[in-house]
Amino acid sequence: MAFVTQHQIQKFHKDGFLVLECFFTAEECDSMRNQIQRIVAEMEVPPHCRTEFSTKEEEQLQAQGSSDYFLTSGDKIRFFFEKGVLDERGNFLIPKEKSVSKIGHALHAYDPVFKQITHSSKVQELGRKLGLERPVVVQSMYIFKQPGIGGEVTPHQDATFLHTEPLGRILGFWIALEDATRENGCLWFIPGSHTSGITRRMVRAASGSSTCVEFVGSEPAYDDSQFIPLPISKGGLILIHGEVVHKSELNSSESSRHAFTFHVMEAKDTSWSKENWLQPTPELPFPSLYT
Repeated sequence: MAFVTQHQIQKFHKDGFLVLECFFTAEECDSMRNQIQRIVAEMEVPPHCRTEFSTKEEEQLQAQGSSDYFLTSGDKIRFFFEKGVLDERGNFLIPKEKSVSKIGHALHAYDPVFKQITHSSKVQELGRKLGLERPVVVQSMYIFKQPGIGGEVTPHQDATFLHTEPLGRILGFWIALEDATRENGCLWFIPGSHTSGITRRMVRAASGSSTCVEFVGSEPAYDDSQFIPLPISKGGLILIHGEVVHKSELNSSESSRHAFTFHVMEAKDTSWSKENWLQPTPELPFPSLYT
């Protein structure tokens, strides 16, 4: 692993992100890709994706099914699909391994390969270098960014979805399992945009409302010219401050852009918002990053 210098850590605090090339080996990346292939091979399409759309009421139940599936995914390994890959009966229109958008949100807890990567000694050492005292892992995701259909991710701040008091306690670890290029949808950032708080929050909706979550506040219109692209090679790690503004474009290329990402919270003197969609459960309290 590349030794992380004090200068790099200062750069992280200044920019709100840090690129560490060659953090993981090609073998480690391949072990994650091979494991995800096994998981996808055994995947069942969730029932709420299989209902045929017909009446308004059934559509609402469908939406509720989707929202429950999402809301209760914090302590499970669940599947989320790209648009237009399933017919109305929930059958795949394209090969299923090309249809998945992401798998979340507890790979780090329940899958041995992803657990080992998340708690690897080099990640723990990086946490200590960053001064994290009681970091806990709050969620993880495998993101496919499928060729041709991998959708864009509009500009956002992770703390919109993972809110803490005080702010500044969320840190994303984003691992490129394949080269991420401008063509296949690498991440783009606004350097220094992590210093002025957040403008929007996603919160759990009141029970009985038609959606499971709602947004409070709004995302400002960002100037495209402020974003810089961060292409990164397979095995590279991007550290992402919880309030830095970032996005990725549609993948219009022929190649996928697989990534494994997880979020850590500094739990010392921090409260996790009860309104966040993701909540620790008795089955899975947020595990300590340090083992």
